[in-house]
Amino acid sequence: METRRPTTPAAEEILGGYFPVLDHGFVSLVDYMGSDEDVERAARVSYGYGTRQRSATRGLIRYLRRHRHSTPSEMVELKFHCAMPMFVARQWIRHRTASVNEYSGRYSLMPLLFYRPAPEHFALQSEANNQGRRSEAAALELWEQAVRRWNRSRDEAAAAYQWLLQEDVARELARIDLPLSTYTQWYWKIDLHNLLHFLTLRVDPHAQWEIQAFARVMAGILKRVAPISYEAWVDYDLMGSAMSRGELEALSRLVEPSDDDGIQPRAGVQGVSREGLEGLGLSGREIRELRTKLTPLPRPDFELDLSSQRSAEDVAREMDRAVPGAFE
Repeated sequence: METRRPTTPAAEEILGGYFPVLDHGFVSLVDYMGSDEDVERAARVSYGYGTRQRSATRGLIRYLRRHRHSTPSEMVELKFHCAMPMFVARQWIRHRTASVNEYSGRYSLMPLLFYRPAPEHFALQSEANNQGRRSEAAALELWEQAVRRWNRSRDEAAAAYQWLLQEDVARELARIDLPLSTYTQWYWKIDLHNLLHFLTLRVDPHAQWEIQAFARVMAGILKRVAPISYEAWVDYDLMGSAMSRGELEALSRLVEPSDDDGIQPRAGVQGVSREGLEGLGLSGREIRELRTKLTPLPRPDFELDLSSQRSAEDVAREMDRAVPGAFE
């Protein structure tokens, strides 16, 4: 039966498709409610549909995003089915603004799938960031040694899990020594406003690379559900930066409004020295961050690779094959 609710053709094209992430993970858009037009209608509290020009919708959504009006975006929701290593899930669950239902290792048998970083993403501890890795990959020989050690410990953990199950030990106890590399999965439903906050933090280069990989796919899905909201998020949140009082004062010493609604350089100003920035109350770190804010960045494009989509049946078969064989 034809639906009366608003839909987006680009989102309908990928609905129920599974996009691979990492070696055994995935993200799927299970369902969605609303689109850019619903953000506009919530803001205007009107009942009409399809009567506004797209330019008016875009202008309002960008205004709402620019001025941090959140409630209209909360009227749109997206529901995802995701599978990720447990250590990624533990980072992910810190965003306490979604409804989550995770795979139960107390009720169901755990698929014995384990994440293994690719050589290009295996790196030493960063010297500048206590919670991150270096940008360059570690030596291949070290990665190979790590893989051998990981395989030994994972084989032992998997064998112990299967033995405990064969001895009829409760599943909730049999699972307790499975490593953080084990894959789990969940349904994750979130409104658009909180999804944008999640994506801002998790596509950031400072986030752990593995969760970035999931966030990039989800950003590509969002681009199809609400493309105008996606565009505003990229412009104002992802590529925009908040300015402190000191930073704004530093910029105001360089430029000023012109009579034709433009901006022009202040007469006779050559620049603001480090000493001048420090005089405005900026610390050394704030000065470095200001330089970063003023450096142009390439515009990201989170376009999905539609050729990589898998069916739900194909994904289910892979998960079933990974369940301990004695219980098939």
